[in-house]
Order: sequence, then structure tokens, then C-alpha cells
Amino acid sequence: MFNENLKKAMRLASAFTALGAGAAAAQEACTNYTVTDGDTMATIAIAAYGTSNYQPIFNANRNVITNPGNLEPGLVLALPCEDGSLPNGQSAQDLIAAEEQRAASVKRSNVYEPPIKMVTGNGWAPFTDETLNGGGFMTRLATTSLQRGGNNREFSVSFVDDWSAHLQTLLPLNAFDISIAWTIPDCTNRSYEWSLETEARCTQFVASVPVYDVVGGFFTLPESAYAGATTFEEFKGATICRMEGWSMVVLEEVGLNDSNVTMVKPKTARECLDAVLTGTADIAAFEVELFAATMNEMGLSSADIAENPFVSTLSSMSFLAHRSNPYARQYIAMMNKGLVEMRESGEWYAIISDTLREQNQKLNAASN
Repeated sequence: MFNENLKKAMRLASAFTALGAGAAAAQEACTNYTVTDGDTMATIAIAAYGTSNYQPIFNANRNVITNPGNLEPGLVLALPCEDGSLPNGQSAQDLIAAEEQRAASVKRSNVYEPPIKMVTGNGWAPFTDETLNGGGFMTRLATTSLQRGGNNREFSVSFVDDWSAHLQTLLPLNAFDISIAWTIPDCTNRSYEWSLETEARCTQFVASVPVYDVVGGFFTLPESAYAGATTFEEFKGATICRMEGWSMVVLEEVGLNDSNVTMVKPKTARECLDAVLTGTADIAAFEVELFAATMNEMGLSSADIAENPFVSTLSSMSFLAHRSNPYARQYIAMMNKGLVEMRESGEWYAIISDTLREQNQKLNAASN
């Protein structure tokens, strides 16, 4: 194990050395890139975009990347353009406009059926936030999937920022039909002891097909012993920071729980990174996209806090309806149908990349 860890560490060091030696010229946005030995998602993103946020690359190559923490040499990745479009492809905005025009020509029935009430919350840009076009890309994917799935009902989206109320109160009481969007565990996996949260999500709700796969990272001080950990087993005994209200499902699935780690749960990602900087926590664990945005906001670099390059989590987000809702399966089936069509047409990726472009423009404007 020691020799293997040493080899991995040497490959990582070589990759970062290559970045300083002009490798960036070979990894440019809006091109295809062939993975070489020692590459990680983070080093490719840094070379192509100047940021370690590799979620956009993962989004564009979800069909070929099975494990973002282990890239096979020879794998060809499409590196998205600055506007979110793919190399030699139609821009996201053009594709969305074309799909909307096509959908507008589809005849719809006038038969009355109850309106669909959806709920989400603020403070989770670019996923869900009222300040973004369409309420963030998860909200846009929800409303568009209904339309592409053949919906002829009226529908609405409300923002209720008390996220815990969505699953505990609002959906069970049928105050809303669908909540956007939630991490769903692998409900076939009983190899670990389920928490009450996991039990509820697997037994009380009807979930859509996976809508979006989120890469979660583990962030430490560069000199930390946990920075070079190659298995989740090595995190046991650590103090891990994860924001209040965030699902523990992804950590439970990899064997990390309240019995073998100490959890710190502040309200914001910024507080989690502060906890790592001050030694209150050994590790911060949340999405790589939010990490990049928070690092930018705090004026930090990889010299201050580094992402562990060897371990990451992959979790699927879905739309949820409560099983007590008589229309739950009907609504979710309609959204599933729409999502399949959107993936085939490219509209799924276009909506995501368009929202990420908008979010990046806001972040850049705020930092200037």
C-alpha cells in the first residue's frame, strides 16, 4: 500500500510540475484532450480554465467518465468552450432556443388536470436560486422536463428556503407535488446501516431518474496527513466539516458516519473552509463547484487549501414526490420522459452549461 501511495503521489507531483512547464498549452478550453498518465480532473481543469473546478468537464463527458478520481490514460475528453458549448458544437443558447421553438409547435390537449406545484429553495447557486435565469439549472431542468414530457397542466415553482420542511412537511401534506432537488442514495445498497434520512428517502418518496451527478471533494491543508489519503478508510478518526442541513448520505455510503468521524456543521461553505484553516476541522467535504466558488470569494489558492486528488464521491440528484400524493408516479414518469428526450437532444447539457456561464459571469463581476 505504501509503495502504491508513493507512486500516486509522485504522479500527482509530476502533473503539477507539468502545469508549470507549459502543459497548459495542450489543455485548452474548446478542444478535445487525450488524458495522459498522471492527469487528474483538477489538473486538467487548472490547465484549461485556471480553476480546479472540474464539474463542467465531468458534465460534458458523463458518458465516458465512470470515476472522476481515476482517469484512464488515452481517454479523450471534450473540454467545454467558455460559453459552455462543446468543441465544434452548437452554442448552448442556440440549442435551447431551437428546442423551445420545436416544443412550441407541439399541439397540447386542453383537458383540465390539476396544476403541478413545485418547490425548491434559494442559496444554492447555480443549482437553485431565484437570482439566476429560470431559478438555477436544476429548476430549469425540472420545468423543461415537464414540458418535454408532454405536460399540459399549469405549473408553478415556489422558493421555500427552509429545505428541511420540503420533505418533512410540505410534500407529505401535499402542499406541493414535487421538490427540486435531492440527493438520492442507492436504495439497493444495504451493506451499511441506513440512517433515518436514508430510510425515509428510500421508502417514503418517488424519485425521478438521476437528473445530475454531483462530484464531491475532500479539502484539507496542503501539509495535512489527509491530503494524500487514497482511501476513505484513512479518513476515519478525522474531524470533517459539512454544512448544516446537507445530506450525510454520500458519506455514509463510503463508510463515514458519526461513529468513526467527528462532524462539524456550520451554515456555510466559507465557515467550513475557515474551520480547516484554523484547525477546527481536518477536512471540508462538499461539492467541487461550490469549493471553487468559495475559494475565489475568499481569495484563497491551492497553497492555502488543497483538494485531495485520490478520493471523491459521486452522488445523483433527483426530483422527489411523496408516495401519498395520488399523482406522484404520473408526474415523475412525465419528468423522466422529458429528461430522456432532453439528454438525446443535448438540451440537458445546454441548460446546465448556460446557467454555469451565467453564474461565472456573476462571480467574475463580483470579484472585479
